[in-house]
Amino acid sequence: MTEPPAQTLGMRDTFGLWANLGVSLLLPVAAAFAVLPGRSLGASILAIVTGAVIGAILLGLTAAPAARERVPAMVLLRGLLGRRVSYVPTALNVVQCVGWATFEIVIISEAASRALSAPRWPFVLAAGLLATVMAVRPLGAMRVLGRYAVWVALAATAYLFVRVLSHPLNALPHEGAVSFWTAVDVVIAMPISWFPLAADYTRHSRNARTAFVGAGVGYGVSTIAFFTLGLLALAAYGTGGFDVVGALLAVPVGALAVLVLVALELDEVFANIYSTAVSTQNFAARVDRRLLAVAVGGVATVLALVVDATSYEAFLFLIGAVFVPLAGVLVVAYYLAPRGSWDVSETAPARVPLIVGWAAGFVAYQLTLPTYFDGVGAGWTAWWAARQANLGIPADNGWSASLVSLAVASLLTAAVTVPATLRARRRS
Repeated sequence: MTEPPAQTLGMRDTFGLWANLGVSLLLPVAAAFAVLPGRSLGASILAIVTGAVIGAILLGLTAAPAARERVPAMVLLRGLLGRRVSYVPTALNVVQCVGWATFEIVIISEAASRALSAPRWPFVLAAGLLATVMAVRPLGAMRVLGRYAVWVALAATAYLFVRVLSHPLNALPHEGAVSFWTAVDVVIAMPISWFPLAADYTRHSRNARTAFVGAGVGYGVSTIAFFTLGLLALAAYGTGGFDVVGALLAVPVGALAVLVLVALELDEVFANIYSTAVSTQNFAARVDRRLLAVAVGGVATVLALVVDATSYEAFLFLIGAVFVPLAGVLVVAYYLAPRGSWDVSETAPARVPLIVGWAAGFVAYQLTLPTYFDGVGAGWTAWWAARQANLGIPADNGWSASLVSLAVASLLTAAVTVPATLRARRRS
């Protein structure tokens, strides 16, 4: 049965939880794609701050409604798409959460095995087991992360900053983003990737303000810190990608600091396992969430042992491109709707114009920056590249696909929602 949404997380707990969720080794790795070649370090940091602020505001705006409606993320989308159509993003979210949980377990096991020069598989099993236990008792895990683990993360992060800054900083690599806005786009993608999960946690926040500030500021601060750490490591050690982890391991006592961060990376695995279970309840509300969490945790752990997670990464980014415009549609439609009119019931009707806005936003994203696949999926990339050429859109346009997608989806949603809201107010 679905657990009652107890609203017990105050500002401290909510901020700490989301600050912890932003502590991830993925961000320093992704920093290589936010580099502005031929520009100063300050220019790349400005792109990081810009992207983090935009992404954090969007995350906060999509997290706050759950504190009012007291429902998980995929149930919240019933008010946007209707009950039946909400199954589409629910299915996609289940796939992406399992994928990201697998990917995070791989990162934990790789970093830990490098730090200790040990086999990878024991760390896969340990990470999968611990994250699953956390997902079975989520409120307790959220409180521990929000009140205590954040201080451990802060200490480890500060140590890594001090050690990296003690090394001479050289010019950044000559590869990276093609423009300022493509660098911003890389950073925006991290906070907005939590949109399909945010309400699963902020429904437990005491009010909408707590959810907005706690999620937005907490995750935004961590995003800036860890992308910047990645840039500094690039400048200090001249290495990027997953080699950044190896460079951090090379500093004195760096292995200990990274192992602490690896332990804190468990919260991302926990979050993805828990949200998979909660999202599944949009299909089957009567199934015990704890049993679902155990099943999902087992699947992610097995996949981390046998699957090359990096080959799955492009598909995860494609699903992310689906949720970026959906976030824009939700923000506009929810905040323009009269208070108390959001229908999340079993009979919530489909709202076709909003679905059209969502689809148009996804098309705009792919026309700006087609999701890159090689091998079997190369046809997807080639087809959208051909459509770019047909419309005269340069392949290296330098635009932010996230902002273009959000603008198209939001404007189309506003064009439908504003007149309907005005008519409803006149009638009332």
